[in-house]
Amino acid sequence: MEKNVCIIGLGYIGLPTAVMFANNGVKVHGVDINEKAVNMIAQKQLHIEENGLQERLERAIDEGYLTVSTEPIEASTYIVAVPSPINPDRTANVEYIRSATAAIVPYLKKGALVILESTVPPKTVENVMLPELRKSGLVLGEELFVSHSPERVIPGRIFEELTNNDRIVGGIDEKSAQMTKELYEAFVKGTIHLTDATTAELVKVMENTYRDVNIAFANELAKIGDKLDVNIWEAVKFANFHPRVNIHSPGPGVGGHCIAVDPWFIVELEPELSKIVKLSRDTNDAMPAYVAEQTKELLQAHTAGGNKIAVLGLSFKGDVDDKRESPAITVIEQLQQREFDVTSFDPHVKEISHPTQKATLEEALAGANIVVIVTDHTEFKQLSPEMIAPHVADRIIFDTKNILDRTEWEAAGFRHRLLGDSKE
Repeated sequence: MEKNVCIIGLGYIGLPTAVMFANNGVKVHGVDINEKAVNMIAQKQLHIEENGLQERLERAIDEGYLTVSTEPIEASTYIVAVPSPINPDRTANVEYIRSATAAIVPYLKKGALVILESTVPPKTVENVMLPELRKSGLVLGEELFVSHSPERVIPGRIFEELTNNDRIVGGIDEKSAQMTKELYEAFVKGTIHLTDATTAELVKVMENTYRDVNIAFANELAKIGDKLDVNIWEAVKFANFHPRVNIHSPGPGVGGHCIAVDPWFIVELEPELSKIVKLSRDTNDAMPAYVAEQTKELLQAHTAGGNKIAVLGLSFKGDVDDKRESPAITVIEQLQQREFDVTSFDPHVKEISHPTQKATLEEALAGANIVVIVTDHTEFKQLSPEMIAPHVADRIIFDTKNILDRTEWEAAGFRHRLLGDSKE
């Protein structure tokens, strides 16, 4: 069988992975149920934002190493990279994994390798994928090989991290793991560590849960800093000079498909044994309401009944367009529940995709009584008081990401408030 890869899911992970293989001489066929996305990719247009993706996509298609469609094809390797979201009740939704696996079954041939890249609850390979794959009639571990190799990248730096990060590969047996390792060696320069599938599933969830717990600690400290009249950002910086301390930064909440989701996989599996994990999730999920309440107090204290709020940022992190689980969206919802008039702007979210969203910064700022920064885009770091002042009704700015120079803004007559530092 000719060595080629069929990737199911062409989103924030699947598409970069597809072009990475293609740019390294591996024939790739990408599949997605989103016809619009498939048509855009075929025309070398992006439906997601990622540094370096455009030129890599053009090269992959022009050199004939990448094709796309809405249906799988016969291949030597299948990579499943579809979403694994959280249901409203905080349980994992693995139906995308199940349906993607079922979709490739008719195409499987003897010797094929199936890799799950999606981040999933432990035992998903065993309990969700393998029952579907057995329908192929192929003997697992002898005629059909299966592994889990979770992505470990961050939006905005995906290609750098795909190349240089260590990678975890968990096979249902040693041969499955080894075959997967040999495939990823096409571009991975980091060490590829081999284990079993369930351990690999847990490792990825553990990594993101560690970060979520750390951020929850920082957010608790931010609230304490507000009470003590201490700049918690400065306190964290000093604490991190200790060689064995690494406290993360506070913020308006936690977003993205990983950190805001994966800890719930652990809570769902072992609710009585994951109390710290759940408390951390609840703490971070409560931060948008805390930001909204702090904003309300600022308006009540420093305006004559001001009601208009300009929120800067819609994506979950700086310099990307990804709004999945974004705390910015929840901050807006919390402000609207308090009956404020909210407008928003995000330079990276090109299409108008939220009811409060304005096409330009000036439109969002027009007549605002307070400006609230919830995403640390480079464009927002470069804002100056001179740019903002002509458009707002009141000179009040609430920085939840610590990206502005307080001295500069206060010198220009702005009331500057920093999350985690109640001094104004």
